[in-house]
Amino acid sequence: MIKFLDLQKINLAHQQEIEEKLVQTFRSGWYLLGKEVKTFEEHLASYIGAKHAIGVANGLDALRLILRAYIEMGVMQKGDEIIVPANTYIASVLAISDNGLVPVLVEPDINTYNIDLSKIEEKITSRTKGVMIVHLYGRVVFSEDLRALAQKHQLKIIEDNAQAIGAEWNGVKTGNLGDAAGFSFYPGKNLGALGDAGAVTTNDEELAKTIRALANYGSNQKYVNIYQGLNSRLDEIQAAVLDVKLKYIDAENQRRREIAHRYLAEINNPKFILPENPADENEHVWHLFVIRTSERENLQNYLTENGVQTLIHYPIPPHKQKAYEDYNHLSFTITESIHDEVLSLPMSPVMNEDEVNRVIEVVNKH
Repeated sequence: MIKFLDLQKINLAHQQEIEEKLVQTFRSGWYLLGKEVKTFEEHLASYIGAKHAIGVANGLDALRLILRAYIEMGVMQKGDEIIVPANTYIASVLAISDNGLVPVLVEPDINTYNIDLSKIEEKITSRTKGVMIVHLYGRVVFSEDLRALAQKHQLKIIEDNAQAIGAEWNGVKTGNLGDAAGFSFYPGKNLGALGDAGAVTTNDEELAKTIRALANYGSNQKYVNIYQGLNSRLDEIQAAVLDVKLKYIDAENQRRREIAHRYLAEINNPKFILPENPADENEHVWHLFVIRTSERENLQNYLTENGVQTLIHYPIPPHKQKAYEDYNHLSFTITESIHDEVLSLPMSPVMNEDEVNRVIEVVNKH
């Protein structure tokens, strides 16, 4: 079976370095808010090009904390609206509603699967305070028009950068395009921890300081609590592992691009719609390689029978989930057709050429 993502193989590629760091961290006797987190935060900020990086417990918390900090700073208040793509993973929407803010869903562009930037302005009201852009599947979504729109309406641009670390737009890395960005280092991400982990990047010093306090029980001085905060901290062991793997992210993303380029050039079955390849290859890090077909169940079963593991990202859009019953009556036809048709093929930096050949061969024979 060709695994969809061989996490064991990905991590064993860095086995010696990771094990040395784990032992070193274990022996240090310091497991939270220590040297490893500080080092990783500095390296991540430097890599992204942002002034601040704050390690947090996971990607959802990263987004929750950005919005919560804006509320504490008086930039937003409960009941304000945040524009967000309708076809994102539910975490983007949860972060908004968890803060008492209102998610305003916008359809994606069918060619890129990212939010359709041309449809944002029509959704802006006097209550709109931000746009959450999601670089879905590893592809950047950004434009100068979006930046101008945000300035015109005094909106914050928040990047959900859970899937696109290392991608660039006009030479600027995702995570440094908007006002703040949330990262997930869930094990299956391009930069994955050995458990849950996340981070926020920003150039806004006040925001960074507020997030750092909020994530530590609302405290920036032990036992002095200025906010009703959370406990959302990146631990030393995950930071140590992430710092090792960060050094290899560009090379691993490049390997993903090589595999994606082969899929795009050699999968020629007319039953399937392949993803669009951006003109600038740096705009995509291929966290997922997602094809579309009206025969999804049939194709997935066939691929499984022929030793190719696939996954669906994602079967049910947020507005059709029970968690958002108030939204169930809404109709987003592009989003719904995407969620009914998408199938993710195996994609990882440790796939070898024989495995890539096999995936192409099997898909073409269906």
